[in-house]
Amino acid sequence: MSLNRKSLLAILLVVAWLGVLLAAFWSFQGRYLRPYPSSTQLFQGEGLQLPAELAGPGPIRLVHFWDPGCPCNVANQQHLASLVARFQSQGVAFYAVRRPGTQGRLADELWGMKELKDFPLTPLVPASPAVAVWDRQGRLAYFGPYSEGATCTSANSFIEPVLEALVAGRTVRANSALASGCYCDWH
Repeated sequence: MSLNRKSLLAILLVVAWLGVLLAAFWSFQGRYLRPYPSSTQLFQGEGLQLPAELAGPGPIRLVHFWDPGCPCNVANQQHLASLVARFQSQGVAFYAVRRPGTQGRLADELWGMKELKDFPLTPLVPASPAVAVWDRQGRLAYFGPYSEGATCTSANSFIEPVLEALVAGRTVRANSALASGCYCDWH
């Protein structure tokens, strides 16, 4: 083979390799990357209360508000599962409230969460996913989103610091939040 043929073959192999990489990227992008419904939401927890059977002194209580039809909840469930795994053994009780009028179930790793079917004052929830946390005295400590942005992870979470402080016995009062990210209207 002459040098020109070798060079031409090498160039063709590189072009074919780049074409395969480009096709793989295009396929991945089309299949797995989706735009999310970015919105800015004001979460105001004033007046949000636990149902009578859970109100008052007790464990730290986290209530997860979710909508099965919202794509933002899918990304949130892995983060929620890590919260359950980390904090349930530290005395945090986990509950879920599904958007009224919807059907669906949480991911398998979240089946241990107790579902609250008749949660009072769900009109106060502006968007999903959302979370409310009550301290051991039954006072609302946090109401708002899990995080800000397209994804919910421990790296950008608002919840880990709240739960860590409450488990350590510190007081938290953060019952309002303004955040932009992946949220779906609750109403």
